[in-house]
Amino acid sequence: MIARNANIDLNLLTALDALLEEESVTAAADRLGLSGPAMSRALGRIRRTIGDPVLVRAGRRMVPTPRALEIRAEVRGLVEAAHRLLAPSAPADPAQLARVFTLSAHDLFVSAVGPRLVALAAEEAPQVVLRFLGESHVDVPVLRDGVADLELGIIGQREPEIRTEHLFNDRGVAVVRAGHPLTTARLTARRYADAPHINFTRRGRLTGPIDAALAELGLRRRVIATVPTFAASLLMVRDSDAVGLANEVTAASTVRGLGLCTLPIPFDLPPMEVAMAWHPRQDADPGHRWLRGLVRRVVMAAVSAESAREQP
Repeated sequence: MIARNANIDLNLLTALDALLEEESVTAAADRLGLSGPAMSRALGRIRRTIGDPVLVRAGRRMVPTPRALEIRAEVRGLVEAAHRLLAPSAPADPAQLARVFTLSAHDLFVSAVGPRLVALAAEEAPQVVLRFLGESHVDVPVLRDGVADLELGIIGQREPEIRTEHLFNDRGVAVVRAGHPLTTARLTARRYADAPHINFTRRGRLTGPIDAALAELGLRRRVIATVPTFAASLLMVRDSDAVGLANEVTAASTVRGLGLCTLPIPFDLPPMEVAMAWHPRQDADPGHRWLRGLVRRVVMAAVSAESAREQP
C-alpha cells in the first residue's frame, strides 16, 4: 500500500506507472512525451517519496526492485481509475437508463408534446419514467433547488446560472367556439376588446401583456373569469361565448381536437419564446443530455408538422 502523503505530486503516479511498465527511463520518457532528463528527475522524486530505488541497473538494462514489483499492479489500477474518472462522460445508452426525470411545464405544453414525449421515451428508454410537475402559483426556483430536472415553456426570468435553449417562437391567438359571433365578420381590436374573456394564469392575474397592448389603443377588455389551467379555459370557451387565448403552434392540436376555432389577434403582441431550461449541474450528465435531445426532437417535429399543415 502506498503511504498517504499530503505533499505527493499525483503526476508521479503516471511517471511511476510508465517506468514500471517499460523498465526503462528512455522508453518511459518516450511513452509520456517527456525528455530523458525530465523522466530521470521524476524517477529521483519517486525514489525519495517512497524510499526505494524502484529501478536498478542490471548490466545494460534496468530491473524493478521487490518493492516496485509489490506496488506495480496497484499503481496500474490507480492510473486506470484516474483515467476513467477524468475522461469525458460517454453518451447515455437509453436502453440501459433507469431514472425518473421531473419536468416542470404548464398543462398547455404537457397536452401538446407530452403524449409523443412519453411514447418516444418508452420506446427508446423503457426504464425511464417522465414525471410532469405542474407550475406553482408563485415563482419557485425548481431547477436550482433540484425539484425539477427540466423546465419547458415560456421561461421568462430565471436565476442567473440557469441554462436555457431557445426552441421556437410562438404567438398568441384568440380561441372561440365554432359559430362564435366574432367569426362572422372581420375581427377588429374594438370587437375583440368588447367580447367577454377567459384568462388562464397560474397566478390568478386578471391582466397581462394583452391588456397592456389594448391600453395603448385606448381599449380595455372585459375579463369574466380567470382559471389556473389551459384545459379549463378551453372547456369554458367551448361552452360559452367567451374568448380564450392560446399559443398558435403549441395549442393547435388541442384546439382542433375540441372543435374550436382560432382567430388572429388584430394588434401587435410580443412573440412567445418557447424554450427549455435546466441547472448547470445537469449540463454534462449523459442521461440529462439524452432527455434534452428527446425534448428537442419532439418539439421541433411538432413545430414542423404544424407548419406543414398550414401550407396550401
